[in-house]
Amino acid sequence: MNEEITDKEIRLIGAEGEQLGIVSADEGLRLADEQGLDLVKISPQATPPVCKLMNYGKFKFEQSKREKEARKNQHVVEIKEIRMSPGIDVGDFNTKLKNAQKFIGEGNRVKVSVRFRGREMAHTDIGRKLLLRFAEECGETAVLEKSAKLEGRMMSIFLSPKTGK
Repeated sequence: MNEEITDKEIRLIGAEGEQLGIVSADEGLRLADEQGLDLVKISPQATPPVCKLMNYGKFKFEQSKREKEARKNQHVVEIKEIRMSPGIDVGDFNTKLKNAQKFIGEGNRVKVSVRFRGREMAHTDIGRKLLLRFAEECGETAVLEKSAKLEGRMMSIFLSPKTGK
């Protein structure tokens, strides 16, 4: 920027984006001073390097404003977890299903897991059927990302929102 540009020749671009040609760095700095602007090196790799006349303070301010706006509009996808047991009844199942659909509607991923205790470990197929039924019920709003997988005493699936929703 300004005096830090040590190149002999630079390709100069005006404040409005017009090409001013190849000039010496001193000439570019003089033009910037005349217009009350800064001389900023845009592309140092080019031969000769490309510099532009601009109000650098205003440029940095607008850039930070754009970044702040982008951060405000972005949505962080969280993973919500729903836990069940193989002996879950219809009412509880429906409540957990409703919560999962609410989470998916907000755009979050959902991990649905079944915990096996004691002798329930011998009947992991019941948990697998339960998880598949849960995934079918959520089928219109969510897609099954990872199928049922047994890890220790927990079997889980991942559901994520369908694209376009």
